[in-house]
Amino acid sequence: MLAAFYYNNHDVRIEEIPLPSISDDEALLKVMASGICGSDVLEWYRVPKAPRVLGHEATGVISKVGGKVKKIKVGDRVFVSHHVPCNSCRHCQQGNHTACHTLHTTNYYPGGFAQYIKIPKINIDLGIYKLPDAMSFEEGTFIEPLACVSRGQRLTNLKKNDSLLIIGSGISGILHAQLAKFKGVENIVVADINPYRLELAKKFGANHALNAKDNLPEKLKEINDGQLADQVIVCTGAMSAAMSAMDCVENGGTILFFAVPDPTVKLQVPINQFWRNEIIMRTSYGAAPNDLEDSLKFLATGKLNVKDMITHRLPLTEAQEGFRLMVEAGQSLKVILEPNGA
Repeated sequence: MLAAFYYNNHDVRIEEIPLPSISDDEALLKVMASGICGSDVLEWYRVPKAPRVLGHEATGVISKVGGKVKKIKVGDRVFVSHHVPCNSCRHCQQGNHTACHTLHTTNYYPGGFAQYIKIPKINIDLGIYKLPDAMSFEEGTFIEPLACVSRGQRLTNLKKNDSLLIIGSGISGILHAQLAKFKGVENIVVADINPYRLELAKKFGANHALNAKDNLPEKLKEINDGQLADQVIVCTGAMSAAMSAMDCVENGGTILFFAVPDPTVKLQVPINQFWRNEIIMRTSYGAAPNDLEDSLKFLATGKLNVKDMITHRLPLTEAQEGFRLMVEAGQSLKVILEPNGA
């Protein structure tokens, strides 16, 4: 079978590897669609483990099951979570599933950017979700990224009457805007430096779209009755975005670092100011099973327009082009690879 091996953003090679063999408690998935995530093009995050087959938003059809597998059958249309928690450690028991050691060490093989993937027993038991009949494979690739977004908004306790600023209008930023609107948040502002993506932000739910190069605190006050944002969600790893977030949060507000700068960056926090004004700073990583279940429910309503977020559909053999589109972030948003054709 074919697989796309990632060496770096500009070196993605299509190689032929053996079809994975499965044991009695494993299954084989024929991958029909797999989205390229923004994290897939973070070289500081990906290159140290290269070469490897990336892809963690895979949907497809179960093509083979082991003799002991009862939860799924051949022909089932599914989304498979690549990371799954143990559900029994102290982190899981406290609701911090994405801090679970098991979650950080589980995965399927070789990755979603391959024609087939082997699903281990633990992923079958704790991380497989059947797609509704009305949901396409492409739409199913949004289950994982939307689950991450849902987790972030749940952890910050986003409320309808909160004024929300989202910095970064890529996939995660647009999904944050859409989900916030779906939940009834009435004041959603998105900031970015890309005019194309600012227009997309307005299309997908933002009440206001601001150029991040402008004076954001000043612009926020102009459209928000003289107030800054109750909640700020950072959806880009740019250092300038992290700094802007700290200038744009209202007293008693919350900053969520959904994306973070690379590890060499040391973020200077005005801790005395935040102490005096009771500013909350927190992070959000990945998604837990309950987040994936919520995401699937949200998508099944049909009220989130993820289909129109897809700007490019490419065969696996054009994976390098897909990565180029994601890196350049020009006239593109969601890029999906189709390892076994449309």
